[in-house]
Amino acid sequence: MFLFLSKLLPIFIYPLGLACVLMVVALCTLWKRPRIAALSLILALVVIVSFSSEYVSKGLGRSLEWQHLPPDPMPIADAIVVLGGAIRPELPPRPWIDLKDAGDRPLYAAQLYLAGKAPLIIMSGGRINWKNGGPPESSDMATLAEAMGVPAEAILEDPTSLNTYENAVNVKQILERENLNTILLVTSAIHMPRSLKIFEKLGIEAIAAPTDYRVAQRSPDANETWRAQLVNVLPSVERLDYSTRAIKEYIGLVIYRLRGWL
Repeated sequence: MFLFLSKLLPIFIYPLGLACVLMVVALCTLWKRPRIAALSLILALVVIVSFSSEYVSKGLGRSLEWQHLPPDPMPIADAIVVLGGAIRPELPPRPWIDLKDAGDRPLYAAQLYLAGKAPLIIMSGGRINWKNGGPPESSDMATLAEAMGVPAEAILEDPTSLNTYENAVNVKQILERENLNTILLVTSAIHMPRSLKIFEKLGIEAIAAPTDYRVAQRSPDANETWRAQLVNVLPSVERLDYSTRAIKEYIGLVIYRLRGWL
């Protein structure tokens, strides 16, 4: 039930869901409370426009992404742990597994392995039956890593975890079974603050190896023209989605802390 509620309830706090709630309030109060209706519509517009602008979206993303920048050089560890959320399953009409925006995770893990940063990769992630379903994502990530040249015997899987806390719990069991200590934790940069805290809470010696950065440093000679500034304040579905991802992480930090997982 926690898993279901954790997916359902935040929808009404995310910008799109909140705007929809405000518009429903406007419809319900349109005839008897026109001022409340007008205020609700204005707030809905402000929410959508604000969170779909470049400045708000990047600001929220950067506040999470830049907390853990990749160490240089990347240290050597006992294993590389990759968290799921990066791949769509091979279901018709897809000819093969598809990569999501977070598809950098297994690709970066394979790159680290091939660079000799660890002798093993642990792929962690199952799939929720009532939410798209399909085979465990850990298996799909393993398939992708093998296609990049990682040998099958160097890959271990956690195929049952359905959220970040379960990722950490199941990975800890694998580490103890295989007598492994230090890990390179690979996940999206925006997801790293919450993930790293969970692993550390469980006593796992984890080194942040973030990837999938959406907010990059600007070139020193980059000039913002009035055209760029205008485009940056106009609504964008992509920016709205990224603002939502950042808000999801902040909500996750609060909920996980209340549950004692951080």
